[in-house]
Amino acid sequence: MKTAGIISLAVLVVISLSSLLAPLVSGYDPDMIDLESLREPPGVRHPLGTDNKGRDILSRILYGGRISIGIALTAAIFSMTIGLAIGLCSGYFGGKIDAALMALVDLVLSFPSLLLAIGISIILPQGIYTVVIAIVSVGWASFARLIRGNVLVLREASYVEAAKSIGCSRLRILFAHLMPQCIPVLLVMTGLRMGGFILTEASLSFLGLGAQPPVATWGSMINANRAYLASAPWMVFSPGVMIAATALCFNVLGDALRDRYGMNTKG
Repeated sequence: MKTAGIISLAVLVVISLSSLLAPLVSGYDPDMIDLESLREPPGVRHPLGTDNKGRDILSRILYGGRISIGIALTAAIFSMTIGLAIGLCSGYFGGKIDAALMALVDLVLSFPSLLLAIGISIILPQGIYTVVIAIVSVGWASFARLIRGNVLVLREASYVEAAKSIGCSRLRILFAHLMPQCIPVLLVMTGLRMGGFILTEASLSFLGLGAQPPVATWGSMINANRAYLASAPWMVFSPGVMIAATALCFNVLGDALRDRYGMNTKG
């Protein structure tokens, strides 16, 4: 793996561990209001400053990372699971099944993903689970197309023909012979898509469609503090940097893995 990939992985590990160990790292309650520390700039007591209610921004970023990264990771797991199942069936069985499933994939991919996610979030009750559903609803299609493309090539392989000749069932061929070959490229695709999932979650939270106050997420922190951008820029800058850095690191890591294994993720 290239140096950039290793650095990105290290940064992601630090961010994730810091979020998981937030009570030990921050030392402040993320929801504790301190009227004597309103909009306090970064300093010794509060390394990243405080917001308009005196809450420690570092604490809110760390606790918010649990939700932001957790939502993106959960959405990625469900997206790749659904995409794997549909891609396997579509690529292996072909015919009308392939045509019907790919028509559904094309329909989902024809819409701008963020707009479709916003529409779904508006229809459903606001909350964390709605954000996961919205991201999965638009994220699975790219996984399905990728897996289908790989299965179309793999199903003609000699070991698949040999499995057919000895009487292996279709399910056995799918799950014992084809699926293991799709896992590596699926993981690479997940790395590439995680950055987009982070940005989508942040966008939905920024619009007030994600976790509701006082729960902190990176996107909601930007939305809540944007009115103070001119007078207290650290309130917006810090969560913005976390969003950008996390998304960038996932993209760089995904690119490094793709180059390392020489995989085609174009589908």
